[in-house]
Amino acid sequence: MLLNPYRALDLTGPLGWFCGKILGQLGAEVTKADPETDHGRQLFRELAKTADFILETFPPGTLDYRQLSAENPGLILVSITPFGQEGPYRDFQASDLEIMALSGAMSLAGEKDGEPMRVTVPQSPGWVGAEAAMGALTALAYRSATGRGQHVDVSAQVAVMAALSHAPAFWDLNRTNPRGAGAFVTGRSIHGAMMRAFWPCQDGWLNFIIYGGSAGRQSNQQLVAWMDEKGMAPPWLKEIDWDKFEVTTITQEEVDRMEAPIGRFFSTLTKHQFLEGVVKRQMLGYPVQTVADIYQDSQLAARKFWQDVAGLRYPGGFALINGERLPIRRPAPSEEARQ
Repeated sequence: MLLNPYRALDLTGPLGWFCGKILGQLGAEVTKADPETDHGRQLFRELAKTADFILETFPPGTLDYRQLSAENPGLILVSITPFGQEGPYRDFQASDLEIMALSGAMSLAGEKDGEPMRVTVPQSPGWVGAEAAMGALTALAYRSATGRGQHVDVSAQVAVMAALSHAPAFWDLNRTNPRGAGAFVTGRSIHGAMMRAFWPCQDGWLNFIIYGGSAGRQSNQQLVAWMDEKGMAPPWLKEIDWDKFEVTTITQEEVDRMEAPIGRFFSTLTKHQFLEGVVKRQMLGYPVQTVADIYQDSQLAARKFWQDVAGLRYPGGFALINGERLPIRRPAPSEEARQ
């Protein structure tokens, strides 16, 4: 395991749990600590003298890195907060809702000209946890070269902004700021046409976009052929020369005309039938999986993703190392065990 020699003290709340999970799956010994009692604080001070990492989500300034590193110069302190250790927002508290709003993510979700929307399942802990783990590993690489630890300051607001890295390109290229488009994609046509990305089917939703150029040629040709086999391709659709088709100059009227028969065809399929068809025909397109779909997914089963621990089934490690999946060494503690 990559991090087998290393030990981490995990003092995080929900915003930082994913960071400890990643380090643990990479092999580090991660110990959950609770320094809220005199005994707990004394134990923490002793463990901190030999720890490689301390992960924490306390308000900024709660832990003094200079004091901790004086007794352990190689210590890497990873501080995860909503807005970072500095700046006018440093002392603000925030849930996933506030972090997603202040990162700009909510402005890109929802319908065009509609209200900002949030994703139902909290997203910011996943983004900031992954960024914090990367920061911890970067500091570990620095320590291997210098022998010195570092204080890694991770802002959840900034971590979520990393997920929006495509958005500034809209301004650079078109001098427009992207907005929510719901089930559609924008920014592909100079005429402002929106193209559907998500389509209803018999048992849920499908993802498919009419592409141009070489990326879309195979998919578009195969889709029309598939529709024609079922008697659902209008003559004018079969006459389109997909070798010359481009989306950059398409109008909304042309998009609507093309998408109408495609939508009728997709409505006759199940998600499984769609996936079988696109794989067979080498098309771009995917079913939109629910949690139940993911649990039954044959690809995940083939890669032995699920792991049984203490009588319960858990998602397995996020990577395969030399053909072996990173293991779950023990289940998460129950609420009673934490108290």
